[in-house]
Amino acid sequence: MAHGETQQHPIGIYLWVWFLLFVLSVGSYLVDVVGLESYLRWTLITLFMLLKAGLIIAVFMHMVWERLAIICVVLVPPGVLVFLMLLMAIEGNHVLLSRLAYFGP
Repeated sequence: MAHGETQQHPIGIYLWVWFLLFVLSVGSYLVDVVGLESYLRWTLITLFMLLKAGLIIAVFMHMVWERLAIICVVLVPPGVLVFLMLLMAIEGNHVLLSRLAYFGP
């Protein structure tokens, strides 16, 4: 690409993403209107939230067109968090078992 040229994306992509964001927002609103409760409600709200965030990151931050950027920004931090949660779960299990052995019958 020569100096000064920029890559242009078709406006149709943005219109579809805006439409999908609207549909996901309506779905999130309907979860409250219908009156769903308990884990189903929170699962659906979280799912709609993550889908909207993913669309915004992928398209409006142009991550969908840059493979290395999407790996570094979207996949690495959650991977590190999952690894740390696994370490905390292992350590918590060890503490629980040691306390049960010490205070057990």
